[in-house]
Amino acid sequence: MQKGSNAVMGHKKIWAMLLSMTLLISLLSGCGGSSDKAAENGSTGSEASANLNMEGFPIVKEPITLTMMGQDVGMQNWQDMEFFKQMQEKTGIKFDFRNAPLDSFDTKRNLVFASGDYPDVFFSGQLKAADEVNYGGQGVLIPLEGLIDKYAPNLKKILDEHPDIRKSITTPDGHIYALPNIDLDAGWYRGPLWYNGKFLKALGIDKVPSTTEELYTYLKRVKDEDPNGNGKKDEIPFVSVKLDDVRMWLLGSWGIFNEQIYADREDKVHYTPMEPGYKQYLTFLNRLWNDGLLDKETFSQTDEQKKAKGKNNQVALFADYHAYFTLGGDPSQDDPMYAPVKSEVVGSPVAAKHPGLVRGVFAITNKNKHPEATMRWVDYLYSTEGADLISSGPEGVLWKYTNKADFTKEKLEVPGGKDREEYRATLTPDYGVVLPKVSNEDTKRGFEDDFARWLKKETSEKIDPISKVPFPSVYLSQDEQSEASAKLSDLDTYVKQMEAKFVTGQEPLSNWDKYIETCKKMGGERVAEIYQAAYDRWKQG
Repeated sequence: MQKGSNAVMGHKKIWAMLLSMTLLISLLSGCGGSSDKAAENGSTGSEASANLNMEGFPIVKEPITLTMMGQDVGMQNWQDMEFFKQMQEKTGIKFDFRNAPLDSFDTKRNLVFASGDYPDVFFSGQLKAADEVNYGGQGVLIPLEGLIDKYAPNLKKILDEHPDIRKSITTPDGHIYALPNIDLDAGWYRGPLWYNGKFLKALGIDKVPSTTEELYTYLKRVKDEDPNGNGKKDEIPFVSVKLDDVRMWLLGSWGIFNEQIYADREDKVHYTPMEPGYKQYLTFLNRLWNDGLLDKETFSQTDEQKKAKGKNNQVALFADYHAYFTLGGDPSQDDPMYAPVKSEVVGSPVAAKHPGLVRGVFAITNKNKHPEATMRWVDYLYSTEGADLISSGPEGVLWKYTNKADFTKEKLEVPGGKDREEYRATLTPDYGVVLPKVSNEDTKRGFEDDFARWLKKETSEKIDPISKVPFPSVYLSQDEQSEASAKLSDLDTYVKQMEAKFVTGQEPLSNWDKYIETCKKMGGERVAEIYQAAYDRWKQG
C-alpha cells in the first residue's frame, strides 16, 4: 500500500515537473500558452467560467471589476459617464480606469507595455499593427478568435458576412489580437473637395467640371471674372494646406487610388510617388501654380488660415469634411461636392473608398482573469442596440426610439440648450477617439436629415461608381515592418520636399528621372515589394 502510494506521489511529481517545464518553455518562447488555449477553446477553463452567463444579462452571476486603459479627451471622467454606469448595471462588470490624456496616450501606453503593469483591457487603445504582432506574439495580448466564436455572436456574424474584415484583423501567425471599429456604411476615405456654390452661380455654371481641362478653365475664370463681386482680384481659385487635404482626390484623375501605397484593379501594388501618373499630377499643379490658380500660401498656411479665407468668400475649390466648415454658415446643399475629373489617362478618374475599418481599438491582456465575460461585454457594442448606446448615450437624454423594431430614432432637445456634441461627450467616451463598435444603416436610421441625405446622394453619384478600397489593412512581419518603416520615413520626407519644389518650380520637372533614381536608391521599389508580399498573403486569407 505504501509502495503504491509512493508510486502515485512519484507520478504526481513527474507530472508537476513536466507541467512546470511546459509553462517555462511557453513563457520563454513567448507563445503565451494559456492564451493559445483561450484562442483554441474560447475558454480559460478557470473558475471565472462558472461565474459567466452564456446568454442574456447580466453577463456575470456575481459582479466583477476589471481595469481599463483608454484615451481621455478631457470632457468627463469615465467613471461618471452614463454609458459605463448603464453597462455596469446591465452586465455586472465594473471598470477601474487608468486613462491617459489624448496628447500623451501613445507615450503612456508604451510605458505600460515596457513596465509589464498592463490593464485588463485596452479600450480606444489605438494599437498599431506592430503592437498587435509584437505583443500578441509575446503573449501580452491574448488571441481573441476562439473567444469571438464562442462568446461574441454579434461580432462573429459581422466577420462571417464580411470575410475581408476578418482577414484584415488576423495577424500573420493566424491570431486576432485586437478588435476593430467597423463601419458597414462607410463613405469617404477622406473629407472631399467642395465648390463654392456662390461662385458657380455668379459664373453661370450649372454643371461641375468633368475633365482636368474643364477644371482648369473654371479656376481661370474664378481668377479673372470676380465671382465674389467685390471689385477686387482677391479670389483664390484653389486653396490647400500643404496639399495633404487634396492630394488623394487629384491623384485619382491620373488613375492613382492613394497617395502612398495602393493596389490597382489587377492587384499590382504601387508606390505612388514613383508612378508616371504622379508626375502628371505634379505637372498639372505646377501649371496651376504658374498661372496663379493655386494658393501661393499652400505650403505655409494653417487650416485655420485657410478657413478664414473661406469665411471671407474668397475660395472657389477647397477640401473639408463639410463645405460649411470652411465657408461658414449652416449646412447647405448649395455647395456641390467635387466629382473627380478625367484626364488623358485611360480608366480615369478613380477614387479611394474607405475600408470601413479601424484596427487596434480593443484588446484583452494576459492580466485579465475574465476574458470570456470581457468578450461578451464588448460584443454588445457590435449590436445595433449597443452601438446606439455608446454612440449617442442612453436613450431618453439626447435621443429616443420611435420604432425599436427597426431602430428608427429621433433627436431630443439638448438639456439646458447646450452644444449637442459637447454634451454627448459627457455621456459616452465616443468623442474624439475611435472605439469598438459597429456603424450601419440601422444605427443611423432616423438621424439623417435632408442635408445628410443630400450628402449621401452626392457621394453615390460622384464617388461610389469609381471608387475602391485602395489597399486593405494588412500586417507586416516584424522584419518587414522594420524595413518598410525605416525606408518610408526617409522617403516621405524626401518626397514631400520634392513635391513642393516641383509644384512651385524650384525644381524643374525635367529633373524627374533624377528624382526617380533617388527614390530607387532610397528603397521605393523595395517598399512596393514588401507591400505586394503582404497583399498577396492577405488575398490568400
